[in-house]
Amino acid sequence: MHSLFLIVRRTFLVVSALVIVAMTVLLISLAIPIKIWRTGELPTEPILVRRADLFTVPPVRVWIDTDAACGQGHRTDPDDCFAILLLAQQSTIEVVGISTVFGNASLHKTDRTTRDLINLLGKAEPQVIPVYRGASEPLKQEESISTVPPQEAHEALRKALEEKPLVIVALGPLTNVAMALKDRPHLQANVMRLVAVMGRRKGHAFHPVEGGTAHSFLGHGPIFRDFNVTEDEQAAAVVVAMGLPMTLIPYEAARNVLLDRSALKNMENLGGPAAWVAQRAHPWLTYWREDIDIAGFYPFDLIAAAYVLEPSLLLCASVPVAVEDDTWLFGWLGYRGLFIESGRGAESISAHALYCPKAAEHLETWLVDQLTNASAGHQAMAGS
Repeated sequence: MHSLFLIVRRTFLVVSALVIVAMTVLLISLAIPIKIWRTGELPTEPILVRRADLFTVPPVRVWIDTDAACGQGHRTDPDDCFAILLLAQQSTIEVVGISTVFGNASLHKTDRTTRDLINLLGKAEPQVIPVYRGASEPLKQEESISTVPPQEAHEALRKALEEKPLVIVALGPLTNVAMALKDRPHLQANVMRLVAVMGRRKGHAFHPVEGGTAHSFLGHGPIFRDFNVTEDEQAAAVVVAMGLPMTLIPYEAARNVLLDRSALKNMENLGGPAAWVAQRAHPWLTYWREDIDIAGFYPFDLIAAAYVLEPSLLLCASVPVAVEDDTWLFGWLGYRGLFIESGRGAESISAHALYCPKAAEHLETWLVDQLTNASAGHQAMAGS
């Protein structure tokens, strides 16, 4: 018995030592400026992209689904608030409703944040946009959507789709969209387009350092998840299976735009909702400046808003997509996600979508002008 104990103990010590060695090697390798690890991109075949087509003649009816949480923490992105601010002040679209969902924070916080912003916008606009409370947690793999109690957001979205076609702008997890539209093909047919902030190529990570050196994690900096997918993988799979006209706005597109201190300052000078959003973005900007060592931050959700207002600002391609596992990411890390140029596996759920990885060179200038020019939101869209 004593001999068996010694064997087990020695085996444990050997395994522990090997794990420590492996982790040490990993940490050291992360500190080495290897190009692939510093950019988050593996070599892939180039995607042939073109300018996206315009929607129908404006005003376009829009529904926003959001997990807005600007100001809730220094590592909580404020991008939803920027997107809502931009869309709500345009004369070329009609925002008929907003649904809230968990994600960047709890539903309580995202719902409260959204209502605070809309109340501020309502003081400057002739009509207040209605806000509806949605899902507070992701779908469970084993449960049927039909057994999940519907929230007011799901009923409101269904009613809006019954009336007329909509463009749905999904800035958070797709839980509300899945629950509202599952097994309702007549409503799915009224979705002009679902614009979702998600999607990536297999083997690619969201790595804002982009080949530089950060102030955190051995100079490697953070690696972001495809957040809106990983927060509710089941909902993403359900929605992809619907085959809706879908546009994916990925991390790749957001790298074309940087919002810095001067942009926030100019927004603050406008006062009102613009100043409110800018003030709540300062902690996030500080995080990017101090931890990532970049002068500004990538406004992920804001790119989706730009696409809705002026699709030709984005360069896109129609590609197969699927919700499935990424079995190789830098050789040691993988997770389930919504991937492009895939979907041929027996277990995958696949469809086609517009994937928009690139932007027009003037996208940043256009967006900053829209956010900092008090009259820009009420003028005709550039190029339309």
